[in-house]
Formats: sequence, C-alpha cells, structure tokens
Amino acid sequence: MNHAPQIRIPATYMRGGTSKGVFFRLDDLPEAARVPGSARDRLLLRVIGSPDPYGKHTDGMGGATSSTSKVVILSRSTRAEHDVDYQFGQVSIDQPFVDWSGNCGNLTAAVGSFAIANGLVDAARVPRDGLCTVRIWQAQIGKTIVAHVPMSNGAVQETGDFELDGVTFPAAEVQIEFLDPADEGEDGGAMFPTGNLIDELDVPGVGRLQATLINAGIPTIFVNAADLGYAGTELQDAINLDAKALARFEAIRAHGALRMGLIRDITEAAQRQHTPKVAFVAKPATYIASSGKAVAASDIDLNVRALSMGKLHHAMMGTAAVAIGTAAAIPGTLVNTAAGGGIRNAVRFGHPSGTLRVGAEAQLRDGVWTVTRAIMSRSARVLMEGTVRVPADAVGG
Repeated sequence: MNHAPQIRIPATYMRGGTSKGVFFRLDDLPEAARVPGSARDRLLLRVIGSPDPYGKHTDGMGGATSSTSKVVILSRSTRAEHDVDYQFGQVSIDQPFVDWSGNCGNLTAAVGSFAIANGLVDAARVPRDGLCTVRIWQAQIGKTIVAHVPMSNGAVQETGDFELDGVTFPAAEVQIEFLDPADEGEDGGAMFPTGNLIDELDVPGVGRLQATLINAGIPTIFVNAADLGYAGTELQDAINLDAKALARFEAIRAHGALRMGLIRDITEAAQRQHTPKVAFVAKPATYIASSGKAVAASDIDLNVRALSMGKLHHAMMGTAAVAIGTAAAIPGTLVNTAAGGGIRNAVRFGHPSGTLRVGAEAQLRDGVWTVTRAIMSRSARVLMEGTVRVPADAVGG
C-alpha cells in the first residue's frame, strides 16, 4: 500500500505578546494554498494539528489554547506606502475550520520582526541600529498597523528588559500603533454599530444585560461583571471549569454578534468563533494574578476579563486591549464608567496575568465618536525556524 510522503514547508515559530503561532511567507506555501480557500485551510489545520478531539494538539504545532492555535501569512505589500501584507488565521482546536474574520493584536507584535528578517521590508528602510518602522496592512480588517521594531547591529533585537505580564521572560519592547482602529471591515459597521454607547441585550437563559458593543481593534461585547455575579478579579479556572458559565458567555457572544450585524442568524455564531470577543469589566479591586503576583487596586484603573474561542483568556488579547483603550476613552461606555468616568487617553487595566497599559486618542466630531489610533507595547521573538512537515495529502486543490 502506498502512503503519501511528508512535504517540507519553510516556517517560523514565533511568540508575539502573550500568543505564539506559525508564520509563513506566502510564496513558501504550496501553490494551492497561496490563495484563500479550502486547500489553504486544510494545510493549516494539519500544521496546527486540528481538529483534535483529545484537545491536546499532540500531532501538530498548536498548543491547544486560543493563544497558541494561530497561523500568520505574510508577503510584500501590494498597497502603496506599506511594507507587508498580513493575514491571520485563528485555528479551531476541535473543529475543522480556520477563522479569518479578525486580527491577533499579540501576534501583530511579531509581524514586523518576521518581515524584516525575511526580506519583506526594503533594505534601504532598515536601519543598522535604532527603530525600524514597519507599515503593515492587515488585509482582513482593512487597517494599517505600524510596528516600531528595535534593531541592533543590523539585526532585529529580540532580547531586552521589557517585561510583559503573561510572558515569563523579559525581551525587547515593540511598540504597536493601530491607526484608525474602529470599523472592522466590510461587515463590521461603525465603531458603535447600533449607534449607542450602551445597549440592552436580552439573552435567553441569562436575562437582560447592559452592554457596550464596539468595533475597535476587534468587535467586542463589554458587560458588567456584577451583572453576571462576578467580581472582575476571576482567574481562568473560575470560568473555564464552569460549563454553565461558558455556555452563558457563548449565548451573550452570539446575541451580541447578531445585534452588531456580524451575523444574520444566531446559528451563524458557531462558525465565527474568533469574533466578536466578549469581556466583563469591574471597578479596580486587589487580586492575586495567576503568577502569584499581587495586583493592587491602586495600580489599575479597572479590571477586565475577556474570553477568546470560548474560554477565558490567560491574559488579554491585543486587539481586545485596543477595544478596551478605545472604550475607556469615551465617556458613557461601560468600560469608561468602570474606570471612573471622564475623558482619558490611556488606561491601565488588570487581567488574569497582571496589568497592561493601552492608550487611545478619541474625539467627538459632529456628535460622533472617532478614534485616530491606539498604542500599546508588546514584545516578540523567534522560538524556532526551519521547516514544518505535513503529509502531502494535506494539500489539495
């Protein structure tokens, strides 16, 4: 009996922020996978090791969590005044699909580094020392992101003393600017798709909830922790080991997606797991982070917990941090209220692994809120580079 051999595909395994994933140059993919579609998805599912009914990703590069089941495809940009085109795929762990509906703000921190190291940025624009400004076109959401990548002796600097809660070791700081982050592409609508800073969601099995529905960074549904019986200081196990709680959050996410116009029917939410996100907010309170570190109420403006791919995130998704910073800058949202109200251009929030600061510049123009950019610092580094191997029959036309 003949068996399909394994093929080799050049790839780099990278950490970006509190996530990690497999990075590819578009031109290095098998020809059938260079365009969006079933062939690409089958290949990337096999690379990650999905779908895995055991939930372990033993036979792939994934880490069996929403933070580690990710893929990135990069190419030289075809868009004026941009260096690199960036596509992000969130790979389902137990289902055979890849969600291309949004971005990963954490892995965005690694895009500039990969682009420079792999010749996707013109050499004339790369300084020997200092900061290299990489202009990234995020194709799925139609937005420009600017990464400021440190360089040392002609190479990307990855080591340093910048500490990021949720990441074990310090590294070099990479500042990320999300330009005009509101409005998530053709199906996202305005920053506040309902036109309201606060809506009321009537969710079967949960009840009536106040919610801020926002498109900034990534479509996000914010609710008050207290309305769900939480303090806002919960760690992962308090939510992820509670099947009823997870079901409630999924119901909130589905009904919020419908209200935001992201889906046409409630049943479509199951095929759009990556977006929108759902998060709950609370006023500052002291708690012990997952690392054992004490987070004092006096050190933060509010507490936020967010779910990704059906589970409470161990820290905070980068794109959700953009949504938090943007909503915090706009008086009247649930996030702004939890942070104490008023006008602000930066916020430090507590999450399960510690704290994070994010800035946003919001303005009220003709009665409509707009945001010009959101800024945060992350770090990134190469974990492994070379080739991934997959059975040849994982690639098809």
